[in-house]
Amino acid sequence: MAKKKKDVFSAAKAVKANARERVGQPKAARVVDDTPRTGRQTKHKPKLEQVIEQSE
Repeated sequence: MAKKKKDVFSAAKAVKANARERVGQPKAARVVDDTPRTGRQTKHKPKLEQVIEQSE
């Protein structure tokens, strides 16, 4: 069986582990964006009917 490779020391991981020990795990949060996505609308050209309605 092959020997296990030693982990490389990471200061950031050590600091985070220390903070988790003292304060505890942060609560899981998910940011919900209220603004609608406009990417799909801008990809397609407007239909002829929509162009006529806007010009009137």
